[in-house]
Amino acid sequence: MSAPYEGDEMILCPLDYTDFKHTCAVIVSGDGPNFCGHALLHVGDAWYFHVAGRNSLPKFMHESGYQRYLKETGKREIRRWIVKLSNPRGAHEKLHDLMEKQWLWLVLPNNCTSFVEEVVQAGGSKAGMYFNCPSAEPFA
Repeated sequence: MSAPYEGDEMILCPLDYTDFKHTCAVIVSGDGPNFCGHALLHVGDAWYFHVAGRNSLPKFMHESGYQRYLKETGKREIRRWIVKLSNPRGAHEKLHDLMEKQWLWLVLPNNCTSFVEEVVQAGGSKAGMYFNCPSAEPFA
């Protein structure tokens, strides 16, 4: 049995900075004992980005891949938080930078939420989470 689909490594970015006019933090349920859930970045009309594992490259997927991800991992979407960006170009550049580097996952301090925060904060937003527990607090 193969591992559940978590997205693909990005070789070529399908986005333009103008796609960041629509940006959301998407919160889904967690795995096993993870009651905090998981955060993904939704950009444009159909693209999702997230980190899914220790020392791995971030992943991306189109809407159909996101639906496959939910089904194969047994997760459910909990909430979407719209994030307004004053500097879409900054968010676009930060996403490019992060997608090319392995992400050091440290459970709560450097996790999926931190990934989303870095991108939106590079885009001029102050949105984020204090405790980095997506299912328990707003992404505001």
